[in-house]
Amino acid sequence: MDDNDHGESPVAGLLLAAGGGRRLGGRPKALLPYRGRPLVEHAVRSLREGGCERVHVVLGAAADEVRARAVLPGCVLVDSPEWSGGMGSSLRAGLASLAAAPGRSAALVMLVDQPGIGPAAVARVRAAYRSPGTLAAASYGGERGHPVLFGADHWAGIAREATGDQGARGYLRSRARDIVLVECGDVAEAYDIDTEEDLEHLE
Repeated sequence: MDDNDHGESPVAGLLLAAGGGRRLGGRPKALLPYRGRPLVEHAVRSLREGGCERVHVVLGAAADEVRARAVLPGCVLVDSPEWSGGMGSSLRAGLASLAAAPGRSAALVMLVDQPGIGPAAVARVRAAYRSPGTLAAASYGGERGHPVLFGADHWAGIAREATGDQGARGYLRSRARDIVLVECGDVAEAYDIDTEEDLEHLE
């Protein structure tokens, strides 16, 4: 659909947008208003403008409402039935969806509640892709953060270890020397929207 001159990129965007916003009074993060639209739309746009033609979006809390209210053309919408158990189940669901899609050699993973991370950071991390064995991550002053790029060779191992709220943290920790860190502190801010106080970032 969005093929470029060299054929479609092997790097797909994977947006984790299942969170229920427990510390936000139970407001699903995907639907938080940002610049007049649901936050999930902003995150998808950042992935697309950063070079990920294909985007898989993992939904959980209020999934039906997100489908009804958010405009996400061309995205593959993935349900995470166990989303309330933490990010791990959403990551597993997303990687399974990507594994079933032909021609995908890497996943560039973003979280829906980090609107300070935009297309520039996505493009930088995406550019670190070399092969299905690539592991890369944005860094902020030397601290690893999102987005993260997982080559397909790592998907099964990450899925095995992704439990609770850990996501891929343990897997990456054990392979720290293999991760290409891409400094993004000059083009992005890695704050999360977790509490009522954080909502000021969306104003």
